[in-house]
Parts: sequence; C-alpha cells; structure tokens
Amino acid sequence: MSFAQKLLSWYAENGRDLPWRNTKDPYIIWLSEIILQQTRVEQGMPYFYRFVEAFPTVEAFARAEEEEVLRLWQGLGYYSRARNMHKAAKMVMELYGGEFPAAYDKVIKLSGVGEYTASAIASFSAGEKRAVLDGNCFSCFE
Repeated sequence: MSFAQKLLSWYAENGRDLPWRNTKDPYIIWLSEIILQQTRVEQGMPYFYRFVEAFPTVEAFARAEEEEVLRLWQGLGYYSRARNMHKAAKMVMELYGGEFPAAYDKVIKLSGVGEYTASAIASFSAGEKRAVLDGNCFSCFE
C-alpha cells in the first residue's frame, strides 16, 4: 500500500466531520483556514460558527465595521489575522465582484493569505491539485 493510500485509509477511519469539510464554498473554507491558524479545532469551532452567523457572505463581512470583526475575534489572539480577513473581504468585493475566488492564483492575492491557505482553498473548493502541508509536517522530514 502506498503512502497516499495509507493516509487516505487512516483519514477514512479517523477523520472528523467538520462543517468546512462538507462544502466546496471557498468563503467558508477561507474562514475556517484563517480562524484555525495557530488554534486548535476545539477552540476555533465556536469562532467559526460566530463568524458564519454574523457574516454569512463575504459581502456581509466586507460591510462590517472593524470593531465588530475584532469583537467576534476576541480571545483568539493575533488580531492582525482578523484585520487581514476584513481587508481580504473588501478585496474580494473590489477585485472579484463579491464572488470569493477558488483558484490559487486569485486567492493568493488576498490580504493575509499565504501559500498554505491559498493551496487549501484551491484544493478543497476547486479541486486543484495542490499540496497542503502545514509547518508541523516539515519537521517530520528533517
């Protein structure tokens, strides 16, 4: 059995049912990716639900006041992530007419989005063949 097959077999048996795994919506995937940076799923889940409820669309997010975004973010730390999310939502409105992009080459242009996040969004929402490995994986190969 190849490494990929072993990994997929493990995931089929152990993967958690998480709301952002049940969608191809790049906006929802983006929210989860940014919220979960440097945050455990158990801690990030309530924030994810708060953001989806408060901002069901990227347009709603872009129209929000920064104070509201920061209030919902309170407790997660790294407030630059929240500010970058707000800026990225506004960029989606300006650059992409309010349609959150799924393609890597567009997502990577958004504020606060790096290679990992852009790859995750493109892979999970558009089916692009992108490697999505976080920094923890690299230490396994050193």
